Amino acid sequence: MVQSVLGSLVLGYRPLWNAARRLAGVQLYVQPAGGARVDAPHLLRTLQELWTASSPPLLLSPRSPLLAAELLEHAPRGAPWIGLPAAWLDEPQLRSRAQAAHARGLRLVWQGELAQLPDADTALLFDNSLLHLTGADAVRALQSASAAAQRGAAAPANPLIHGQMYDNVASRALLTHCLDASGALAVAGWPLEDVLYSLRHQPVQPAHEVVQKLLKAIDSEQSIDRFEEILSEDPLLAYRFLTYTNSAALGLRTGVDSLRRGLVMMGYGSLSRWLAEQLPHSATEPDLRPVRETMVLRALVTEHLLDAGEGKELRREVYLSGLLSQMDELLREPLGAILRRLPLSERVYNAAVLRTGPYAPSLEMACALEEGDAHAITALCEMHEMSLEYVNRALLRVLSERVVERPGRG
Repeated sequence: MVQSVLGSLVLGYRPLWNAARRLAGVQLYVQPAGGARVDAPHLLRTLQELWTASSPPLLLSPRSPLLAAELLEHAPRGAPWIGLPAAWLDEPQLRSRAQAAHARGLRLVWQGELAQLPDADTALLFDNSLLHLTGADAVRALQSASAAAQRGAAAPANPLIHGQMYDNVASRALLTHCLDASGALAVAGWPLEDVLYSLRHQPVQPAHEVVQKLLKAIDSEQSIDRFEEILSEDPLLAYRFLTYTNSAALGLRTGVDSLRRGLVMMGYGSLSRWLAEQLPHSATEPDLRPVRETMVLRALVTEHLLDAGEGKELRREVYLSGLLSQMDELLREPLGAILRRLPLSERVYNAAVLRTGPYAPSLEMACALEEGDAHAITALCEMHEMSLEYVNRALLRVLSERVVERPGRG
């Protein structure tokens, strides 16, 4: 049997978010495992087989010059974007391959600091840039935004460039300036902690769009599987639902330890009434959408890392472990105290709070993949006897199944 290319790679990922605060694409870190030589054509074919028209656009960020050179040589027109760090372009052979790749229509992304932009000849090779913002860049950008907001004030020049992508966007104010005032194509990652801190004086509520979506699903008499799927799209709504189904107000005789069981025991009429009560107070803040979707991504990766042979009930528990693992960020309370209010399985509590038990390896790996830390990922593989191929395939399956909204789509 031919070994899959996914066994010779360490992957990681970072979502790219656009001005609508929706998923615009995914930056996929690609690093050879150990000293392995990666079969670049095989990797590109694997990605092509997994990706569909509705999957997020990919930005491949190779973490070795050799792998970058292989991708540049073999990637056909229409392949994912390929990011190249500025320093690598000093190597003549790599630069030559970048020129040839650009000439045949491959889309390349320049990766470097905003203060050290490429010269004109180099810039011509690239369709876009992923620009790293330093602390000084952030200060200048925010000073420009502040002065522009004051009528009559002489505003210093905005250092940000329209239509580019940015990373190291560490505050909500800088995020707003990038996406709304400066026309950034996307930002890589999301300043979750600062966004939540800036909204700390507002009561945390489930998302209006998810509550409304679930109400519409009930009205159209969709399946209970669909109800559970929608409920699982918002960690706070899922938590509130479990809290309510276990409250004295509902008066159920036994504890509800899963979304599925709660839906079965609650009934459609009671569910509709409860959701209708949530709707007037639900959140419409766009900056919270990437926070929520980042948590859902973690839950999906955690679930997909579970042994495929496990039953649906266990898979739901594993998903819940990932979904609730950041509730402390949302509610600003210790996670252990939050989860102890619910009659959840000890396996869920142990994984989310103590990082022990049978679900902990999947959750730990899902967290490591978010960081793209190759050392941590390979160490977890060895510790928990997971193969790189299995981990990478689970990650790619989750990412490829995320649906992005494109212009012209309903």
